[in-house]
Amino acid sequence: MTLTDHPIETPPRAPSPVHKFGTLAVHAGSPHDPVTGAVIEPISLSTTFAQTSVGQPIGLYEYSRSSNPNRDNFEKAIAALEHARYALAFSSGSATTATVLQSLAAGSHVISVSDVYGGTHRYFTKVALSHDVKVTFTPSIEVDIATLIRPETKLIWIETPSNPTLSLVDIRRVATIAHEHGILVVVDNTFLSPYVQNPLDHGADIVVHSVTKYINGHSDVVMGCAAFNSPELNDRLTFLQNAIGAVPSAFDCWLAHRGLKTLHLRAREATKNATAVAQALQASPHVISVNYPGLPSHPQHAITLKQHRDGMGGGMLSFRIQGGHEAAERFCQATKIFTLAESLGGVESLVEVPSAMTHGGIPREQREAAGVFDDLVRISCGIEDEADLRADVLQALEKAVVGPKIRHGLGNGNGLA
Repeated sequence: MTLTDHPIETPPRAPSPVHKFGTLAVHAGSPHDPVTGAVIEPISLSTTFAQTSVGQPIGLYEYSRSSNPNRDNFEKAIAALEHARYALAFSSGSATTATVLQSLAAGSHVISVSDVYGGTHRYFTKVALSHDVKVTFTPSIEVDIATLIRPETKLIWIETPSNPTLSLVDIRRVATIAHEHGILVVVDNTFLSPYVQNPLDHGADIVVHSVTKYINGHSDVVMGCAAFNSPELNDRLTFLQNAIGAVPSAFDCWLAHRGLKTLHLRAREATKNATAVAQALQASPHVISVNYPGLPSHPQHAITLKQHRDGMGGGMLSFRIQGGHEAAERFCQATKIFTLAESLGGVESLVEVPSAMTHGGIPREQREAAGVFDDLVRISCGIEDEADLRADVLQALEKAVVGPKIRHGLGNGNGLA
């Protein structure tokens, strides 16, 4: 069963939600327990469910890989927040990517933006080829899309903002051309979350997330999800979800659903903090350039205003530091509040060097062509106090860039006596 068995019609959007985002985040997929009246759903850990007779389960459930109450409720919440008719949860963001790509027939062709998460790049270049799905990368998909489409092109993969250079793509512009050729558009919305951006509203066919990041928001769950409007897509991806079996546990679904309820609050605070940090970095002489969609200086800021809620930039940014890769490493080790670690989107602020960490598996030439230089630092702003994060970045810059110069001068007899 593949996406090319039958043509996929782009259906009308899901009905407009009656309530605003915060109300949906708290209440969507969260019915009160009909037996106890519990306001918070119980965790259903059972892997199997009793049947009254052969093939006649007592309720909706038979086996937890196929469906589970906690997963169902979480999927309903995701669908509501992404303005989708359907949503499916998977065991990781990478499993979500793999399932979508696995749905393509052998011989299919995919067009992807160049600047993607390292795990996505790894799957596209190392795994997809094993079932004869070829991927073409482009740094300027809005310009190149028409020339890159082949008869066998079935999917276009977009990250906006991209990871880690925070470049943006006009989703509607790409989707318009793609749909003229019967091609599906997938948008990885991990960096912004459903609060800041809803890609389906701009013409995308599928939106995917690493739930691990902003949706869960507490760095204690690994999970992914996909949301869409097409009944045909729902049938095919649900089949693969069950057949491949890369599904999250009931407990992880419960945790992620709990995290989702505060997404709007966390996303707003992370954006406020990232904006302050980006402005401080932009004003520093120790910084070569700053990538943050919320800055008016961002080359695609017009897309921010068009696609993001209230022109928000989100909680992610990156910057190039004076002093090369060594300075980038020193910066990450000099921060006191930001933790040197991979991942993003949690309540705590993180910092990393993509060229040596999240994107280390991508050949240097390809990395640099996408703007991922050795001196690039990626920051995930959490929900700590804005003033503390700003001060931490500035003191780390001084230690990373100025400190070595002072020590070098003293070592050569050029310092103060």
